[in-house]
Amino acid sequence: MINAVLIDDEMHCLDTLAMQLAEHCPDVQILEQCRSAKAGLEAISRLHPTVVFLDIEMPHMTGFQMLEQLNDITFAVIFTTSYDQYAIRAIHFSALDYLLKPINPADLINAINKIRNQKSLPIAEQFQMLLQQIKTGRNEISKIAVPTSEGFELINANQVMRCEADDSYTHFHLNNKNRVVACRTLKDVERQLQQFSYFIRVHHSHIININEVTKYIRGEGGYVIMSDGTTVSVSRSRKDALIKRF
Repeated sequence: MINAVLIDDEMHCLDTLAMQLAEHCPDVQILEQCRSAKAGLEAISRLHPTVVFLDIEMPHMTGFQMLEQLNDITFAVIFTTSYDQYAIRAIHFSALDYLLKPINPADLINAINKIRNQKSLPIAEQFQMLLQQIKTGRNEISKIAVPTSEGFELINANQVMRCEADDSYTHFHLNNKNRVVACRTLKDVERQLQQFSYFIRVHHSHIININEVTKYIRGEGGYVIMSDGTTVSVSRSRKDALIKRF
């Protein structure tokens, strides 16, 4: 059983989420629904939930400000938000999860499945990275959080040479010859890396760091040679976008 606390200042959003959870995720037990961040803090302290669904945009105290009030975050967090490109970008970079309002049932099921399958909670550094990004408003950051089967690894983004899809996993190939296997699809990784100008998806199975490309070989789509000597195919549909980046 997954125990949840729902925090949102809009009652209709709480009601809709509760109905969707009951219909699509029956193993999620809603412990309490809170109309403010202050009430949410009290409920979290008292009930110790497995997961908190946390609205970002709330009066008096935002969801991000609420997290700053917590000494320890011993639960998973799923942010809920209307479209806010900057906040979503910061959440992606920290490898945390969010649901876009109005919430799509398939996205909700996927978010709950991640919690069912996770072997460890997010680490404190992920939340620190998220809050720092929101506070400072920096467009470029140096590290990304990569979820693995054992937890999370913090990696300097410029160390990533290429990312390769492997079903629901992604292999991060680093320029120090190490490899990290992320428990994320390549689509999720693409969203996380989109704020870094030097990454580009060149194939349905590959994202590359263009700073690590040593040669491009022409062809129908062609292929690139990376700095470690490996080759990566380029899809015909992505060829022009890649050439424009050089």
